[in-house]
Amino acid sequence: MFLGHFAVGLAGKRVCPRTSLGTLTLAALFLDALWPLFLLLGLERAEITPSTNSFLLLDFTSYPLSHSLLMTLVWAVLFTALYFARTKYRAGAILCGGLVLSHWVLDYVTHLPDLPLWPGGPRVGLGLWNYPAAAVLVESLMFLGGVWVYTRVTRAKNRVGRMALWAYIVVLAALYAADATSPAPPNIRVVALTGIVGWFFVPWAFWIDHNREVGQGQGGRIGEVSRG
Repeated sequence: MFLGHFAVGLAGKRVCPRTSLGTLTLAALFLDALWPLFLLLGLERAEITPSTNSFLLLDFTSYPLSHSLLMTLVWAVLFTALYFARTKYRAGAILCGGLVLSHWVLDYVTHLPDLPLWPGGPRVGLGLWNYPAAAVLVESLMFLGGVWVYTRVTRAKNRVGRMALWAYIVVLAALYAADATSPAPPNIRVVALTGIVGWFFVPWAFWIDHNREVGQGQGGRIGEVSRG
């Protein structure tokens, strides 16, 4: 899943308006932020496989550190603890941990049975990717819902707050469309480096949130400063 992870980050602003969209996005993407690093370090493995379904061009042969359920719980607890230690914002910390966990749940829906319950344990996955049209529809609806929630909770303080958000939306949608129709990548190193580019959306989300404000009745006074 791709757009779905961004969707839950955007929607998380409704639950904890004082938490920055950048932090919410990082939490929602956290497993995929770790995976390309582990791939480059040789700690995890993937293979390129021929397929007419672009969602199935990668075989995730081993990614227990980033994507097993057990390690996801560990990452969620660590993210929660670090966020709470920095901000003392309990609700935001709990939400961030939940967003880290949501990544595994959403991947469970879309992936083939390749997600280990624990390192070396049985693998699970419902396989929505076997049905590309349904996968695109589900993620697109989730993303539109996330954008709708975020724009209802916040409003632009300036032109940057408007333009940066809509550029973010358009770029993500374009990348998803390209990914859904792309040929096989040339090698796994390219896959990993492409994955690292995803980190760019985290500072972009911080920038968006810095130039927007929480509306009255959405967690406090207008213009309330995010806690990170």
